[in-house]
Amino acid sequence: MDFSLSPEQQERNSHLARFAQDFAATCAKDPQSSSGFSRPQWDRLCAMGLAGLPLPETYGGTAAGALETIQSYETIARHIPDLGLLFSLCAHLFACVIPVWRGGTDSQKADWLPAMAQGRKIAANAISEEGSGSDVFAMKTRAEKQGGQYILNGTKRFITNAPVADMLVAYARTDATSSFFGISCFVLPTDHPGVTISAEESKSGLRSSPWGSVHFQDCALPESFRIGPEGAGASLFHESMVWERCCLFSIYLGAMERILALCLEHARTRVQFGRHIGANQAISNRLVDMRLKIETARLLLYKAAWLYDQGKPCEQTVALSKIWIAESAVQIGQDAMQIFGGEAMTATHPVNRFLNDAMPARIFSGSSEMQREIVARAMKLR
Repeated sequence: MDFSLSPEQQERNSHLARFAQDFAATCAKDPQSSSGFSRPQWDRLCAMGLAGLPLPETYGGTAAGALETIQSYETIARHIPDLGLLFSLCAHLFACVIPVWRGGTDSQKADWLPAMAQGRKIAANAISEEGSGSDVFAMKTRAEKQGGQYILNGTKRFITNAPVADMLVAYARTDATSSFFGISCFVLPTDHPGVTISAEESKSGLRSSPWGSVHFQDCALPESFRIGPEGAGASLFHESMVWERCCLFSIYLGAMERILALCLEHARTRVQFGRHIGANQAISNRLVDMRLKIETARLLLYKAAWLYDQGKPCEQTVALSKIWIAESAVQIGQDAMQIFGGEAMTATHPVNRFLNDAMPARIFSGSSEMQREIVARAMKLR
């Protein structure tokens, strides 16, 4: 496996790093900039091509592979502390753009992808329901075929980007007698008749990433809004989750690097009992463990992306990397809190903010428990 960057990729990541540093500096001048979703900041990120990286140039992308996409988002997150905004962008790209790209007809791709790749249309992935989170096949939303259209009825919950979305990639059951082949995927504008969106309660983490509920009430969709064949929804969702579990977690990889840098600076400059605290083994051991977690996380994540790009089986490695990065991010956040002490208890402190942003990583895109089930099946234990 070769994870080295070409000269062109190195230059592009250097350009992204400079952009991210300037972006972060601009946001720092406005303390309220990260308290909620910012469309101007979204537009600025999308102007860098981040909303469509893997897409072919025909649709506004750069044809980046999974590994190159990971390295781009890792670079951005190393400097931009607003993980909520980056999370929203990743949810748009991996959970919404990918299914349309992979399953759409040429006409559907031409209609939807350019605006999605440019970020002009924000997308939300409407799949989770009250009783259907990890258990996707328990969804109750129905799409009944009537003539040349489908009638959708049901409610989706905890949908990232829903309150600000221009379009939905929605999943509904089209065959009550089947599980995997009983779900279909649809794309539609949020102002389509029969669609109502309401905001969920505010979150403790990823606060600048809005979420909400999506209600379908006798929502009539033409067949041309269906992505892929009827019953292909589960397959499209699975493909999008491979991308999301792999590539989205690169933002946590970059963020962990940023937190480690803050902790190292603090450990070298904070003096207690006549010496800097980094000289104490209790502190230095935490910092070494942080470095160990980050380096192993990078190798595991890069391996998962490399396997995907090579067309090799990667699901087990993707699941392992998702578990390790999510658990490592939380542990690094907790260790950073100990290193900074009372200073980090303020809500606006970067370490406090990171820990709150890290906690959901063990839940979304398939919980750590579900990832362990995937690995257990790969080990032939199920």
